[in-house]
Amino acid sequence: MKKTMKATISMILAMIFIVSLVACGGQKDLWEDATYQEDTTLGSGSKTVIVEVKVDEHLVTFTVKTDKDTVGAALLEHKLIAGEESQYGLFVKTVNGMTLDPKDQNSYWGFYVNGEYAMSGVDSTEIEEGVTYQLAYTKG
Repeated sequence: MKKTMKATISMILAMIFIVSLVACGGQKDLWEDATYQEDTTLGSGSKTVIVEVKVDEHLVTFTVKTDKDTVGAALLEHKLIAGEESQYGLFVKTVNGMTLDPKDQNSYWGFYVNGEYAMSGVDSTEIEEGVTYQLAYTKG
């Protein structure tokens, strides 16, 4: 009886382990969908916007030349971001070709200005020379 019980418990634990491995292995690396894998310069214009895009250990820096007034407008101009308009402004869902999983309510693109969490949205943040902006994949 004890052998049967131990064998059954071992079998159940093995099944749980296998299911866990399959579930984790099914998640793809978000960076696989990135449009740009290396630092890139885009556009022409009188203003320069430096934007870092970060996902886990991956980081790519964009130097965007534009005549737009906001960071969001400059990034939209070059199709580096996409999203939906909301009552709070643009809710960014895609950055550099990488789209958030719509089923994952806990992930978002965090927006930072010189390393500090931004107090305004990307679409309402005025471009400032010498400032580094960052969009970082964040899992809450």
